[in-house]
Amino acid sequence: MNRKTFAILLAFLCMGFGDAVGPFVGLAKEQFALSNFEAQLIAFMGFIMFGILSVPMGIVQDRTGKKFVLLLGLAIALIGLVLPLVGLNSYTLFLLTILLLGAGAAILQVAGNPIMRDVSEPGKYSRNLSFGQFIKAIGSLSGSLIPFAAAKWMGMDWRVLFPIYVASLLITLIIIGFTRIQEVKADKEPATLATCFGLLRNRFILLMVLGIFVYVGIEICLSSGVPILLSTHYGIDLKTWGLLGNAFFFIAILTGRFLGSVILSWMNPRNFFRVTVALSVLGLLLIFVDNQVVTLAGVFITGLGFANIFPLIFSITVDSMPQRANEISGLMVTAIAGGAFIPPLMGLLADATSVRFGFIVPLIGIAFIALLTMVKSKTQA
Repeated sequence: MNRKTFAILLAFLCMGFGDAVGPFVGLAKEQFALSNFEAQLIAFMGFIMFGILSVPMGIVQDRTGKKFVLLLGLAIALIGLVLPLVGLNSYTLFLLTILLLGAGAAILQVAGNPIMRDVSEPGKYSRNLSFGQFIKAIGSLSGSLIPFAAAKWMGMDWRVLFPIYVASLLITLIIIGFTRIQEVKADKEPATLATCFGLLRNRFILLMVLGIFVYVGIEICLSSGVPILLSTHYGIDLKTWGLLGNAFFFIAILTGRFLGSVILSWMNPRNFFRVTVALSVLGLLLIFVDNQVVTLAGVFITGLGFANIFPLIFSITVDSMPQRANEISGLMVTAIAGGAFIPPLMGLLADATSVRFGFIVPLIGIAFIALLTMVKSKTQA
């Protein structure tokens, strides 16, 4: 691994910090004495910027370069995470922190995947990109594991994350800033807002983009809702073992991604898509069983099922229209904004009924994705 690749892998680690929004929901709910809806607004602030920034930043990137956009994303996330170091005694200030962290993560997503090609040795791009996603998952897990360890063994609370994240972002910003990267320029007309959003006239593309929107939303429902469920229904301490339940979900996703990379070497992607969705439905149904062991088993099975839904939807859609891969990519990243809109619906339902019944929202979401497994692509020039 060369020094340039290492520098970009650090950016992937920081990219994963944006997924800490999930565990933040339960922690901030307790910290600020929030309702379920107010707590889920944290997820809204964390993911709304994906919908606002993804396509515009892709156009900016085409004109200014990937490294500039990558540094911009790191800087914005850094500013957001510095705010709590001044004092975290306001729910409004915390929402601003999450908004800036989400903006930074969105920009890093736009720049991170393509710049990895520029720093990879010939024939090593796929390997490095896959490894980068693994590193990103470590950043995602840190949002649950670090607060758990801090509370369990060091007597510290979840806010210990902020100085750790700030230091990591600052180091990454400096290393990438001083790393010379020769970017490969595309030898064709750049994508525009018109070419991107014009693809939505294709019914298959529209449905698959909606699939990403729904999937990301229900994944955040799980990562934010599981600790609250374990706390309210089983009396599990939210700051310790409740967080470990969240980590349990992400470990299942990591495991599922590894297994998926093996299975897809011999199974058709569409068939595997159906298997993963069926597994997700089974896991979500088990969560409704009022038994702690069965609920945890359901969380793990759901994570295994969820693990490959995003890459399968993405790859199946691109394969249907490979000549429009850049525009499709922009739409898919924009659809990550589903993480902003769907969790608050779960919060509203949980406030009106119960935390467990709120999981009806992700169950309806996975039912919609199940319908997508039967939709056939229709290519379009």
